[in-house]
Amino acid sequence: MGIMARIRERAPGERGPNASGRSEDQKKENAFNELKAKIHYRIINLLDLNRLSEAEDSTLQEDLRRGVEIILVEENQALPLPEKERLCKEIRDELLGYGPLEPLLHDHTVNDILVNSYNQVFVERKGKLERSVIRFTDNAHLLKIIEKIASGVGRRIDESSPMVDARLPDGSRVNAIIPPLALDGPSLSIRKFAKDPIRVQNLIQFGSITQEFAMVLEAMVQARLNIIISGGTGTGKTTFLNVLSSFIPNDERIVTIEDSAELQLQQEHIVRLETRPPNLEGMGEITQRDLVKNALRMRPDRIILGEVRSGEALDMLQAMNTGHDGSLATIHANSPRDALTRLETMVSMAGLNIPDKAIRQQISSAVEVVIQIARLSDGTRRMMGLHELIGMEGDVITMQEIFAYELLGLDEERNVRGRFITTGIRPKFMKRLEAMGIQIPVQIFRETAK
Repeated sequence: MGIMARIRERAPGERGPNASGRSEDQKKENAFNELKAKIHYRIINLLDLNRLSEAEDSTLQEDLRRGVEIILVEENQALPLPEKERLCKEIRDELLGYGPLEPLLHDHTVNDILVNSYNQVFVERKGKLERSVIRFTDNAHLLKIIEKIASGVGRRIDESSPMVDARLPDGSRVNAIIPPLALDGPSLSIRKFAKDPIRVQNLIQFGSITQEFAMVLEAMVQARLNIIISGGTGTGKTTFLNVLSSFIPNDERIVTIEDSAELQLQQEHIVRLETRPPNLEGMGEITQRDLVKNALRMRPDRIILGEVRSGEALDMLQAMNTGHDGSLATIHANSPRDALTRLETMVSMAGLNIPDKAIRQQISSAVEVVIQIARLSDGTRRMMGLHELIGMEGDVITMQEIFAYELLGLDEERNVRGRFITTGIRPKFMKRLEAMGIQIPVQIFRETAK
């Protein structure tokens, strides 16, 4: 019997065989959430929240359990032990954490948390999206968690300012958007960062780079080359920037500039700067360009720009051209050539009437290396190429590719097959490395056999 025939046989208004079970489960879940909300409201007045936030985990759990039992007796509610434990855990997450997000934030296999609406949450594991069983009670509950995240870093989100970029205490990046801009209710995106920063050996283990490439990257950073990391969204630009920054000697003064602080540098001589959005009156905004200008007065050995987005590109290029060697930055682009075009566009956003050729000359003399990274179809991330800028030919910036990742197709399990290759070109920056006493085996640049 076909599907349509089975549907026709069902009487009007009759539900499928599992509909009753689903509605019962939903009723139980709704009742549980109502009880949790009621207890949550009352327990705030019952417990000393300042003491709770400083208490050890076992003491905290015991205090919450006692408070919950007192309220359950007063409400004449009897719950089985598993449900009581769940109630205590969820109320604790609401009081001191981020509610339903807490299990996902503590799950080290989750890279991204994507909340489309209060009852639709997706996560990314190993580069693949999957739906989570986690849900919020309603839109008001989700909005309350978003406000808690924003207020934790001095940001605000409301109808007059319905978008916010923020971060969690562990450095994870957060973006939220709420009605009237988000039509189906508040939406939240969290890009998680590992507790232990990813190091160069991890990238080698993941297959993102090779041991030989890592040796060249370390030499470039120590030789104070100006490097741009280019890639699309979610390709791992910030992670790669963290790895490159780990090669900076510990005796250098580093100034980092970001929209939302997320770099995890390990050196001790670091000054971290972060932009500030405008206040309710539209005043007091501090942009990345303001911070770049200020950083030049702070006697930095290195300037690290989390992401070039706008007119600060001009100030960054001028810094690179006036003695601030060894600067690092990331940019959104799908290829090294696109990265240079975007950089040129952003310089023009500074509002100065600079001829295109002059901008390109500044770029070619300031930036020495562009590293392209990408996330492949199977979720893996690779360094797709390392390009060296070698000057101008007419009105065009010329580049030469030193390393590349050659795609060879997909295997039976739809995993990407490929290999890292060397083009055989000996980079111009080798002279600078040698002048600084940094030795790299010349055979690293020998052309890979076809």
